[in-house]
Amino acid sequence: MKHDNENDIKNISEQEMRRTTIKSLVVFVLGGFGLLSGIKWFVSGADADGLSKPLRKILEVNREVANIFYSNKNLAPVFPKDQAALEPRLNGTIGLESSIDLDAWMLNIQNNGTIRELNKLTMTITLDDIKKLPKTELTFEFKCIEGWSEISNWGGAKFSDFMIEYGLGGLNADDEITNLAEHVKLETPDGAYYVGLDIKSALHPQTLLCYEMNGRPLTSEHGAPLRLIVPIKYGIKSIKRIGKITFVGNRPSDYWAERGYDYYAGL
Repeated sequence: MKHDNENDIKNISEQEMRRTTIKSLVVFVLGGFGLLSGIKWFVSGADADGLSKPLRKILEVNREVANIFYSNKNLAPVFPKDQAALEPRLNGTIGLESSIDLDAWMLNIQNNGTIRELNKLTMTITLDDIKKLPKTELTFEFKCIEGWSEISNWGGAKFSDFMIEYGLGGLNADDEITNLAEHVKLETPDGAYYVGLDIKSALHPQTLLCYEMNGRPLTSEHGAPLRLIVPIKYGIKSIKRIGKITFVGNRPSDYWAERGYDYYAGL
């Protein structure tokens, strides 16, 4: 009798073990399926400017955190001029393919007049006008979002001095940051390449409208006659051959952000 009880207990234990094993296997399979589905949703969810919405949301959160800690006193490291590359690396030709008459070049400026009662205006500015502003020279480590970096030397006018001189974006020497246009859009003359920049970054003391590289006029490949240099951003924001600048309230379009890259692109 005792032997039969032991067999019954053994059979029950084996049945329970099989049921437990099957349950565990089902849970494992369903859990794995759920995990894979979650990863698939996270990576390839509904598109938002060339990137899945979850990933885009993470970039937006990073931008908000960066804005909280932003300060004009946080400067990119600078280097002696003799450490700058004599022939800076070439990268990116979007917006540079079309022909341009450098002697006839004009910078077109537009205030949209839709932000905090800014006056609507359009104007054109020559390179000589830019050169009349105080010149700033900067040697820093230019960083590409593709992973490479290089120390380079640039010369030009501070974007903030440019805005003050022409009263752009609602700025004059006494304005607070809250009185300004929130964004600025810069684009090449043919409109093929364009960047959106938050006004705080535009007003950073190291953000320059550059017309020189290594003490010489810009070459066409590096953005002649005028390009932007933003040391606190990856190079995708340092647009070459600027043809138009627009001050706006809402965040403007941005070439690489529309193709899945971070809009803020901060360092």
